[in-house]
Amino acid sequence: MEIISLKTNSKNQILDLTNKIDYIIKKSMKKDGICFIFCPHTTAALSINENADPSVKEDILNSYGEIVKEGKNYLHMEGNATAHIKTVMTGSSLNIFIENGELKLGTWQGIYFCEFDGPRDREVWVKII
Repeated sequence: MEIISLKTNSKNQILDLTNKIDYIIKKSMKKDGICFIFCPHTTAALSINENADPSVKEDILNSYGEIVKEGKNYLHMEGNATAHIKTVMTGSSLNIFIENGELKLGTWQGIYFCEFDGPRDREVWVKII
């Protein structure tokens, strides 16, 4: 298992992990298999989405902000209920095929780490089978 250490710098942030995951696959020298990616945090998530236009990340965060409103009377006492809800909506793991030593992503796809309760030090776990 490989661990990617991250440091986020805002409450809501999306980081592109595609190159980091690519590096792990190249380092493993595995030609075919599955790349399992897991986020061990309850207020952060993983997603695959377009990585050609950086405004997509902003649109995603803005839309989540409209759907999951801050300041509501959430029961969770830590004050980060919105982060937990956004994480459930997004998901904590990804499985991606590896063929010929390459991630099998669509033309415009990238792998995103989604921070919903930052800034924080975070980890993403990667296992290639």
